[in-house]
Amino acid sequence: MHSEKKRRIVYTPEYGVNIGAHVFPTEKYALVKERLIAENLARADDFIEPLEAQDDDLCLVHSSGYVHKLTTGTLSQQEIMKIELPYSRELVRAFRLCAGGTTLACRIGLETGLGIHLGGGFHHAFPDHGEGFCVINDIAVGAKTVQKQGLVKKILIVDCDVHQGNGTAFIFNDDNSVFTFSIHQTDNYPFHKPPGNLDIDLDDGCTDEQYLDALSHNLPGITSDFSPDMIIYVAGADPYKYDQLGGLDLSIEGLQKRDQYILGLALDSKIPIVITLAGGYAQKLEDTVQIHFNAVKTALEMGFQKKDGRENE
Repeated sequence: MHSEKKRRIVYTPEYGVNIGAHVFPTEKYALVKERLIAENLARADDFIEPLEAQDDDLCLVHSSGYVHKLTTGTLSQQEIMKIELPYSRELVRAFRLCAGGTTLACRIGLETGLGIHLGGGFHHAFPDHGEGFCVINDIAVGAKTVQKQGLVKKILIVDCDVHQGNGTAFIFNDDNSVFTFSIHQTDNYPFHKPPGNLDIDLDDGCTDEQYLDALSHNLPGITSDFSPDMIIYVAGADPYKYDQLGGLDLSIEGLQKRDQYILGLALDSKIPIVITLAGGYAQKLEDTVQIHFNAVKTALEMGFQKKDGRENE
């Protein structure tokens, strides 16, 4: 049951942009929110809407020329085809909001120990172009913005989307203040994978047990050696065995164990953590919603602490 404590979960209905018949289900964000309310894990007033990320924040990551093209609608047809989404002003606003949303979730996470963004995780966007359904790299914008504000120094990005976070890896290639960890299917998009700090390449058909074993053998060492001040968890739903764009064999239960492990590691290590939802393209939309819902439910029920030791409100 939902307690009387105040949650702050970042979400806006503007994420549900109409992109026509498409494998990317933008309606999933609203469905996760509705499920949280229906199951008494959150109330309607627990959701906080972000502001758009401004040009100065976007340009911490993206080139001014690319931001100008997005703003003025002057992307070439080839650039739009690489993004694989139909361009519209509404789409650009949604991605600006999403970058603002991950930044807001980072600030909430640093204040309370846990930030939750019902959106985000668009890790294929590069400084000068978007690709793979990703227009703006909200993960990178959020990370660099809170660093610029002096709120945090070192950030660990734990990317568990089925696809390697190529844009994020490229952006932080020469940045020792951000560690990029990606666990993904080898034989899948993107076909050129710029190396991150640690990439775990998984074979087709990887099982729950193999996946969790890979996490447990790698993440504790990273958290102890790198000693991040914050973790951004890219909680993709697409390692699921029935995902249309994935080729791993994880179950819904296995993905929830993944969430429990990563969130538990952050909690035990007293490292603030921020969740972004990232990809999810299951044959049945309700499965994608269930996986995302489980990640948020797991986080809310774990009892993350404020800096002063009081339970997260």
